[in-house]
Amino acid sequence: MEIGTTAGTALVELDGRVRGARFLLVLTHGAGGGVGSPDLLAVRDVAVELGGLVARVLQPYRVRGASAPGSADKQDAAWLEIVTVLRKKAPKAALVQGGRSNGARVACRTAVKLTAAGVVALAFPLHPPGKPEMSRAEELAEPPNGGIPVLAISGASDPFGIPAAAQVDRLVVLPGETHALRGHGNLVRQAVADWLPDVLPVP
Repeated sequence: MEIGTTAGTALVELDGRVRGARFLLVLTHGAGGGVGSPDLLAVRDVAVELGGLVARVLQPYRVRGASAPGSADKQDAAWLEIVTVLRKKAPKAALVQGGRSNGARVACRTAVKLTAAGVVALAFPLHPPGKPEMSRAEELAEPPNGGIPVLAISGASDPFGIPAAAQVDRLVVLPGETHALRGHGNLVRQAVADWLPDVLPVP
């Protein structure tokens, strides 16, 4: 599926049920990545099993071949356009959004404007490697997140840092994992399966 935005065209892969979807989960990638990373696929699999419609979004800058997202304001604006279109697929379903690394930042920053029920933050980059003084913790709390529940899943050896438990609704730290989160897919799936039903509206 293609979605046009002011920043260009986004490509979307849809999985799960459209009619009668319990919720809509919109996921996106890290700065230079794609929508096929193991952690994103693990989250997708759980959401589909729980009756959700899952949209994995390749953002416009990646479709153009760029490896860096550029302006955060422009990236967020395009994300708002993308999710607005996707919500028409399941207009009565609760929205949950998320992503890995830079994608997790986008999901947190836009959660309030999109009235998301929760955010799945995979490998949230708390700070640039070796620069803990440049914290991005404000993106996890008020403002702009507005206290929306965040599930943060990070590797114990992530050089980008790990959110504090007090900064998120639930923190899961995977032993032996780095920023890539390439292993422990079963633990990622379990964490999402345990958390997601708690943030969804009661049917």
